[in-house]
Amino acid sequence: MDERIRSVVVLGGGTAGWMTASYLGKALQNTVRITVLEAPTIPKIGVGEATVPNLQRAFFDYLGLDEDEWMRECNAGFKMAVKFINWRTPGEASQAPRHRDGRSDHFYHPFGLLPQYDDIPLSHYWYHARVRGECDDPYDYACFKEPVLMDAKRAPRYRDGRRATQYAWHFDAHLVADFLCRFATQRQGVVHVRDEMQEVLLDERGYIQALKTKSGQVLDGDLFIDCSGFRSLLINQALGEPFIDMSDHLLCDRAVATALRNDDAKLGVEPYTSAIAMKAGWTWKIPMLGRFGTGYVYASRFTTADDATEEFCRLWNLDPAEAQLNHVRFRVGRNRRAWVKNCVGIGLSSCFLEPLESTGIYFIYAALYQLLKHFPDRGFNETLVNRFNREIELMFDDTRDFIQAHFYFAQRADTPFWLANKELHLTDNITEKVEMFRAGLPVNPPIADEATYYTNLDAEFRNFWTNGSYYCILTGLNVLPDRPLPAMSHKPDSVKQGALLLAGVKRQQQALLDSLPTNYEYLRALHGR
Repeated sequence: MDERIRSVVVLGGGTAGWMTASYLGKALQNTVRITVLEAPTIPKIGVGEATVPNLQRAFFDYLGLDEDEWMRECNAGFKMAVKFINWRTPGEASQAPRHRDGRSDHFYHPFGLLPQYDDIPLSHYWYHARVRGECDDPYDYACFKEPVLMDAKRAPRYRDGRRATQYAWHFDAHLVADFLCRFATQRQGVVHVRDEMQEVLLDERGYIQALKTKSGQVLDGDLFIDCSGFRSLLINQALGEPFIDMSDHLLCDRAVATALRNDDAKLGVEPYTSAIAMKAGWTWKIPMLGRFGTGYVYASRFTTADDATEEFCRLWNLDPAEAQLNHVRFRVGRNRRAWVKNCVGIGLSSCFLEPLESTGIYFIYAALYQLLKHFPDRGFNETLVNRFNREIELMFDDTRDFIQAHFYFAQRADTPFWLANKELHLTDNITEKVEMFRAGLPVNPPIADEATYYTNLDAEFRNFWTNGSYYCILTGLNVLPDRPLPAMSHKPDSVKQGALLLAGVKRQQQALLDSLPTNYEYLRALHGR
């Protein structure tokens, strides 16, 4: 008996729906009929405009799409890090806040992997040197080549297109969805139905049998993918799967957003995402050619929509009465199970965290990767379903803990919002990591072979927040280990090699400053402007 999946129906377009359709279209090699049901009247959220570095390797390379091709189609720019601004200094938010001693209040979370020697990451050699008074530079500037390049608004590529460092992307999420829609329908034969779902038809087991549309079409399928966004029409509403609210870990639940023009020739184009701390949350800034997307993510229990709007507009010198603003409500948490019966939630219908580390689109293709690893037949083996759900749960919860650490350990305590974050519960997972950090141990095992890490998606998805990531955030917030790793006091030769590695970072920084074009120059050439 042929038990193969013959038909997949994706409910919802947007970024999640079209990433799903194009990825499955490639993976299933024309053996399955794929249909996307997209309601033309339903607006797309469009807040996920920043990404993480493995997007090209894990998604676009898999589809066979050249980086420059899709970048040109989607007005894409480069992102070398997240720059955290104002997370240590109390007071009104600005784009360039200062400590009382005059130093700029910012730190970077770059994407590069830390060098290591003798199975000890460079972060530990840096701290050993700092305690001994041999290094005054903050962690990000001492251990990564990218911060000085970002300060100078350099591109992460040489003029001939070669990569100079690891980077991710900024882009218009609507353009990405439109581009992947054309790709999936024209090159892969995905069927695009522009209609609104009216009814979910279930069989006697409670499995989804078909979706009935407003115009009367009946779209039957074996496997259904819920990409219907926060409404979660299939997983939560039709199948009744509970959503686990996690507002006891993360307080923000609203956003006000807009897009603003930028004088690129005068100001340049920043090759990083900014996260600017505000009174009741934080504001993102995502630069692209000619404009930047920005939004204030805030906690509604600590400010009103009107007050948040006023604070946001004051940051950018906007008139609230004239600005074109998009107000968004969101739920923080995940479904108890991302896969229920013959339905899988992808994107916002499955889980959501505020985009502080740009994880929205990452969650989409990480889930697609796991779905293909655990792809079922019509018997829907419970082991496959349960293992998929476990992978999604681990990925989400680990990221939730990492995001919460940003707020919990921030030095700011000048408003009720920042004070409340200090009172929230930390899970055993993040508590253990912080205890290891304070004891001088690597938070995650050092990555010995960078080439293997960047080609082994299983390893990367399971260990996405590397030791370098935790060091960036904790040291950036002035949380330091209690002491250097004790074993280093018995390794004088290794300490010398660590000092050479730190000196090598300085040489790399200067060489790249001397050779890389500005981000504005490179993007103008790439996009033919």
